Amino acid sequence: MNTADLGLPVDVPSTALFTDQYELTMLRAALASGTAERRSVFEVFTRRLPNGRRYGVVGGTGRVLDAVENFRFDTAVLTFLREREIVDEETLEWLAGYRFRGDIWGYPEGEVYFPGSPIMRVEGTFAECVLLETVILSILNHDSAIAAAASRMSAAAGDRPLIEMGARRTHELAAVAASRAAYVGGFATTSDLAAGFRYGIPTVGTSAHAFTLLHDSERDAFQAQVTTLGRGTTLLVDTYDVAEAVRAAVEVAGTELGAVRIDSGDLLLVAHRVRQQLDELGATETKIVVTSDLDEYAIASLAAAPVDAYGVGTQLVTGSGHPTSSMVYKLVARAESADPKAPLVPVAKKSTGGKTSVGGRKWAARRLDSYGVAEAEVLGTGPVPGGLADRQLLVELVKGGEVVAREPLDAARERHTRARAGLPMSATQLSRGEPVLPTEYLHESSGS
Repeated sequence: MNTADLGLPVDVPSTALFTDQYELTMLRAALASGTAERRSVFEVFTRRLPNGRRYGVVGGTGRVLDAVENFRFDTAVLTFLREREIVDEETLEWLAGYRFRGDIWGYPEGEVYFPGSPIMRVEGTFAECVLLETVILSILNHDSAIAAAASRMSAAAGDRPLIEMGARRTHELAAVAASRAAYVGGFATTSDLAAGFRYGIPTVGTSAHAFTLLHDSERDAFQAQVTTLGRGTTLLVDTYDVAEAVRAAVEVAGTELGAVRIDSGDLLLVAHRVRQQLDELGATETKIVVTSDLDEYAIASLAAAPVDAYGVGTQLVTGSGHPTSSMVYKLVARAESADPKAPLVPVAKKSTGGKTSVGGRKWAARRLDSYGVAEAEVLGTGPVPGGLADRQLLVELVKGGEVVAREPLDAARERHTRARAGLPMSATQLSRGEPVLPTEYLHESSGS
């Protein structure tokens, strides 16, 4: 098994500079004040879901584990920090030996979450934990937004497969991460070869309008494609006249033609006409793939259309209007002193303006109703009630600095399917609404 099978990056560059400068200046000041070694607990959560969304989807956990593992201040990075005079020599010396040796717990990838859910909990010294804020948030905020959009689209698509094809609509590296997150959220394939190479996601792709325009006639283009790729290929039929193209496609490939793709026009109307024409020509098994700026609403509107698969690009890789999950990384508990045995004290931001947080090291569990359907997200800082002990959501991801929760990407994909199925039916409604589960807090003093 190679690294792509486990979702590991092919290369392992340092991730240490995926960091905001204030993390290093806080470290410098904490080292000087003697507080850097205080045991600390940080939590990642969001105060609210994007407007109108019913649930969130955890995406990017596997990438976070890679990033933490590769968070190293090598010679080139240290030289950059020294030349810019970002930190002093004492701090540089400390960074040279940096390795995260703490613990990380979190919702497993593919799980759903709600406002306040402690999606990830990072524990260790203040110094080693604070440096990870930006890289963790940048991954989780992006990937969770894409996974949530993908989940809504896959719910709207039902049993019809979805193709991720947004690489040309975003940053080249973001495209790879987006493809991975979309796969977790329910997409079946990707057009992005880098995503296929790095994460083992199935890849697909045939031709664009340029290929048709290259040839002297549409028929010549179809003949070239069928000769090269076989009768099971997908022919793009909306470069000129759709009806003429469908007729030519079947004449060239025969009734064994794999599929036709429609990329423009009134997709509902055109799909019905194309299906009728294909059936009349005897190509009853030829599938119809539609593309063209689809989102979950457009996909839902095509539920009654004779469509077999959807290709989605722009709306997916931009989170279908919500490109971030608004997650934050907050200190919720810290030790009274640098003594490793010092008890933890809950801490929380209390400022006005809606940016408050709840202190204390939290557990999370999902309570079910008498039918086995989720009815509440329950968070607490004390003992876990007996009825929720076997419903806890956080799992150990890193122990003593060592990753302990590697898993194939398919495991996260399957987990999401189960998690979404366990929510109330209204979770997959596309109409705007409140989170499908309320978040309940059981306030008790934090343990050490």
